[in-house]
Amino acid sequence: MDEKIRHILEILENDARTSPEEIASLTGMSAQEVSQTIAKLEETGVIRHYKTIVDWDLVGENYVYAVIELKVTLERNQGYQAIAERIYKFPEVRSVRLLSGDYDISLTVRGKSMKDVAFFVAEKIATLDQVQSTSTHFVLKTYKEDGVILHEPETIERLPVSF
Repeated sequence: MDEKIRHILEILENDARTSPEEIASLTGMSAQEVSQTIAKLEETGVIRHYKTIVDWDLVGENYVYAVIELKVTLERNQGYQAIAERIYKFPEVRSVRLLSGDYDISLTVRGKSMKDVAFFVAEKIATLDQVQSTSTHFVLKTYKEDGVILHEPETIERLPVSF
């Protein structure tokens, strides 16, 4: 891969709102060159989507997230892709990943409550023929998402000790 293209992708991955002019100054390319390169990367599917990371806690929306690990049995003549495609169509599912280790697939799901997530797992995931077992882990707090720190570190101030 061309080093300039890699640099453009890294800049956009870090901040998708970076203008072609800013990228041009960082890469030594012209703004027009940058715009054309980005358009080509979008057309070929290298750039899949531009995303905003929202701290829902700050706006008062209390979503519940869970990581669900699945053990699956593959159907004859079908691989993991078939079960992944079936699962990622559910709107509650935020991500689907193939794993190595004790579990085969990992899902990240979002719901309005723990009960919503539990019902989703029980009614829509666990009932799939290929799913042997599930293990659900509720997310208690997210500190960093896609490289973005969501909560600044707390500073602990010690009280002065007097004698």
